[in-house]
Formats: sequence, structure tokens, C-alpha cells
Amino acid sequence: MMKSSSDAFANVKAIALALPDVESGTKYDGSPVLRVGGAFMAGLAKDGSAEPHTLVVRIGLDERHALLEDAPEVYYLTEYYQPHPVVLVRLSKIDHDALRDLLAVARRRTLPKARRGRLTSCAH
Repeated sequence: MMKSSSDAFANVKAIALALPDVESGTKYDGSPVLRVGGAFMAGLAKDGSAEPHTLVVRIGLDERHALLEDAPEVYYLTEYYQPHPVVLVRLSKIDHDALRDLLAVARRRTLPKARRGRLTSCAH
């Protein structure tokens, strides 16, 4: 029996919540998402172009390029996600340590957006 996307995301969530300032929530469509200071960090890919059980993770474009080159069996991209600073991750192909490292990078990439959001909301 194939794990559901929610089950697959449970491991991601456990790893991510061990990082400082990471919060779990849901998107407008009810799918699980991880945020830092309210800014998107990672979540399940819901666009039809993505494979089932795929995680979408915020990452820098240089880092994304390196991941796609180094491990195309784990990381990929579709046209829909191309313009965004994210990478798609096949949850069935990534090991625990690589996932932990990727989520730590995503958290660092998300922090500046979270800080800008807090500064903007404090100014009103």
C-alpha cells in the first residue's frame, strides 16, 4: 500500500519542526505547509505537473541548479515551478540526512522574507 502524501509529509514536518522558528500549518487548499515567520518554506506540491508525493522547497537558484545536476533522481523541476526559487523533491528518493540538510537551507533562505514581513506588519 502506497503512503498518502500526508503520511509522507509527517516525516518532513518532524524534521522541520526541530529547526528554530519553523511553524506548521495549512495552505488555502488544506494541504500541509511549513513556514518561517509566516513565509513559505516547504509544502506538498499540488500543481498537476508535479509527481505524487513531491515536496516543494524554497531554495536559491544556484543551489537548485547544483541539486538538479548532482541528483536528478531526487530533485526535479516542472515548467510551472521554474520561475520560482524552489526545487521539487521526490520524497521516496531522498534520505533522512539529505532532507534535514535541505530543510535547514530552506529555513535560512526563508528567514529574510520572514523578517521583511514582520518589519512591514510592525510599521502599520
